[in-house]
Amino acid sequence: MIIARSIADLRQALAPHRRPAFVPTMGNLHEGHLALVRQAKPLGDVTVASIFVNRLQFLPHEDFDSYPRTWEADCAQLQAAGCDVLFAPRENDLYPEPQAFKVHPDPLLADMLEGHFRPGFFIGVSTVVMKLFACVLGQTGGTAVFGKKDYQQLMVIRQMVRQFALPIDIVAGETSRAADGLALSSRNGYLTPEERQEAVALSEALRQLARQWAGSAPGERAAPELQAVEALRARGWQPDYLTVRRRDNLQPPEVQDGPGTLVALGAARLGSTRLIDNLEF
Repeated sequence: MIIARSIADLRQALAPHRRPAFVPTMGNLHEGHLALVRQAKPLGDVTVASIFVNRLQFLPHEDFDSYPRTWEADCAQLQAAGCDVLFAPRENDLYPEPQAFKVHPDPLLADMLEGHFRPGFFIGVSTVVMKLFACVLGQTGGTAVFGKKDYQQLMVIRQMVRQFALPIDIVAGETSRAADGLALSSRNGYLTPEERQEAVALSEALRQLARQWAGSAPGERAAPELQAVEALRARGWQPDYLTVRRRDNLQPPEVQDGPGTLVALGAARLGSTRLIDNLEF
């Protein structure tokens, strides 16, 4: 596996190739990331992953400085998963000057849900992804693989690629889960042993929400969402949202929408750790 620490080194490594398949990450890798790398492997003639903890997508009170950096373990896991090139720029390589030009996604998609509770988050995400695309895929186009666990992020990136007419195929990877159903996340490492046992309640709440929503009359569909929030709160969580939305645009469902077109999404804090999850149904 080639490790490129600068954009020049990356482009030299990719020069012989015509169609990279790319998996961007912030490191602290788990099986979910590695599954995306393996999914990307047959989609291009070179498999590229990146590790970059992006300051632009962290709010001032969030965990940028304490976000886990596990460099040696990440490199070993990526190599074992079949990654050919690891792009791991230093901050001053990717942002050699203050990033004054930024990508502002469509507020109708980006200012709800995660964007409501983390203002500016998707500006930071879109800006770094656009820059990583320029570095990795800008000369040839190619494929990028993103996990469905970050469902709204996946939709924002798809819309960005479409509206900028980028020659990039966005491929979605299914959410990887632990045996008890907890969605794998780098932030799961913040959980205490007791919190880790409790954490599966979020995915269970989303399954319950989907069942109740599907069985409700059109005029009664707000009740399952309120019940889901209150049930988690009663267990000691601090929910931001548990809601049902349309898969295609994350807007509230219309009367004719039914199972097969919907997704239940949730975000809640357990102790000091904020977890997100979703369930298509």
